[in-house]
Amino acid sequence: MKRVMKMKQIKIHATLVILMAGMVNVIAQDWPQYLGPNRNSLSDQKGILRSWPQKGPEVLWTAEVGIGFGGPVVKDGKVYLLDRDDKTGDKLKCFDLSSGKELWSFGYEAPGSVMFPGSRSVPAFDGNRIYTCGPYGNLYCIDINTHKPVWNKNVWTDFGGGEIPRWAITQCPLVYGDLLILASQAPQAGVVAYEKLTGKVKWTTPSLGPVGYVSPSILKVGGESHVVMITASAGRGESAKGGKVVGIDPLTGKILWEYTNWQCGIPVPGAIDADGGRALISGGYEAGAALIKVEKKPDGSYTVAELYKNADF
Repeated sequence: MKRVMKMKQIKIHATLVILMAGMVNVIAQDWPQYLGPNRNSLSDQKGILRSWPQKGPEVLWTAEVGIGFGGPVVKDGKVYLLDRDDKTGDKLKCFDLSSGKELWSFGYEAPGSVMFPGSRSVPAFDGNRIYTCGPYGNLYCIDINTHKPVWNKNVWTDFGGGEIPRWAITQCPLVYGDLLILASQAPQAGVVAYEKLTGKVKWTTPSLGPVGYVSPSILKVGGESHVVMITASAGRGESAKGGKVVGIDPLTGKILWEYTNWQCGIPVPGAIDADGGRALISGGYEAGAALIKVEKKPDGSYTVAELYKNADF
């Protein structure tokens, strides 16, 4: 799937649908959140094409949407996209995967514009609910059967956020058990966990540093899950300071460990679980990449070892 800003369309280069047409008993895999089923950009489907036809995959349908950087999710034969019109606000749209027909939508007022305008994020599915976060911090839990909100909050203004960040709020919600986790990055909260059914705040961390554009991810450390958040540094290059990678207990919000040898003024990618307690971190503006390993000590605390750091990546 490819978001085409210039043409103001979402073009479905429906690779999964094309494969279904040529294969027996193959069902397209749902892609229910940012970076896929396991939030790691990996699909376990078999028989996926390793190369495209010379003219590219066949375009099955197109649908008009606004400009932006948001991405779609797919579940049970439907495509969902948090679209945006800066003059009015955000709108969740639902399309039929096979035809591109718009089936329903839900919108709310949130006017405003920043540099590089338009949509920002990718929704997340859980059961019959879909969670979206708009560029002005509007967090919604929407029932896909009634097409109405179950609850809504604001991840920015609810925690003391004032003027919107330069490139707005860029959060792809993370469902973890009974929780919905996002990074507020407002003065009164770094990362926030909500009760996913009600929107009640279950925990918050203190502010973790300057605002960036990273969504929280999950790292497995032994048999445990840690929420990992990357925060921005103050400044860039050799003068940059204050950036860090933080491991958080997903059930309580307790800070478990920190890695401070990471300075990226405008962080965007989240940490990637590289197995064995290892997290791969990368960033633009010559930040490069680092691989760290987190281990639990006998006393219950954690150590963080830098396996490598490469500014050329």
